[in-house]
Amino acid sequence: MTRIAILGAGSWGTALSVVLSRARKPHEIALWARNAELAESLRRDRENGIYLAGVHLPEGIRATNDMSAALASAQIVIGAIPSVHARSVYTQALPCITREMIFVSATKGLEPATHLRMSLVLAQVLSKAPTLEASQRIAVLSGPSFAAEAARGEPTAVVLAAQDAALASLLQEELSGPSFRLYTNDDVLGVELAGAMKNVMAIAAGACQGLGLGSNPLAALITRGLAEMMRLAAALGARPETLSGLAGLGDLVLTCTGALSRNRHVGIELGNGRQLPEILAGMRMVAEGVDTAAPLLALAREHGIEMPITEQVDAILHLGKSPKDAIREIMDRPLKRE
Repeated sequence: MTRIAILGAGSWGTALSVVLSRARKPHEIALWARNAELAESLRRDRENGIYLAGVHLPEGIRATNDMSAALASAQIVIGAIPSVHARSVYTQALPCITREMIFVSATKGLEPATHLRMSLVLAQVLSKAPTLEASQRIAVLSGPSFAAEAARGEPTAVVLAAQDAALASLLQEELSGPSFRLYTNDDVLGVELAGAMKNVMAIAAGACQGLGLGSNPLAALITRGLAEMMRLAAALGARPETLSGLAGLGDLVLTCTGALSRNRHVGIELGNGRQLPEILAGMRMVAEGVDTAAPLLALAREHGIEMPITEQVDAILHLGKSPKDAIREIMDRPLKRE
């Protein structure tokens, strides 16, 4: 029986613990929560009332606030923490990590301070223990996957990306279940970039809805947003087909149209005229696009890539620009070929 440690007891970490408890292969699952009170309530109530209410935690899931207990004898370690906290959590875990462990990053975002993808943040932390051979032990999980729907057992298809094809295949077999289908991919760069960029587009999509706009602008936004995502991904060395797959187009459509999207919610509220600090103060869960827009824009400028939608979202979030003015500026750009 494989022992799995999930670091992060937010909505996605909790959902993954439930999903993997139903996998075809049996697992012992430890769910680590940063907050001791949350860990205690998970043990007591067998439910994450804060982040995933209404979903029962099977008895095989062991919740804990003790990092060493969570990682003891773990063979697979899954990181499901917000990007802004990923480095600190992996650093906390480092003394408990062994060279046999396999790591799966399930975080969709960039580290705000460094603009690094999560697999690179993890590799940097693991490099402090050189015997771990980190690059051969890291995979990435991404794709269209609302936590609540996956936890309820609704059919969900995602991508498991790793440079090592054998590692990807091993994890595909370990983690797949009756309602959780995994496709493998070796384009880790493309999968991670797509997962980060789609969150920014979802804020723009939400802003359109908040302004009372209809289907025409949403369709244009998703289409041109995907083109924008593909430009940056290609410039950084990713494969175009990755962006047209589950991690790219699939997750983009879900996040831009689904009512459970936190990033879309932020955009809706911005379109309604609310201020960002007020919106975030009323949210328990993280909207990764808020912290990802600026690093993405910086990456684009470093490589000379135009990302007009990302630029306008960043201006709305951090420069106080109104969504109406942002849309007007996009529509007034010089005319060009598609």
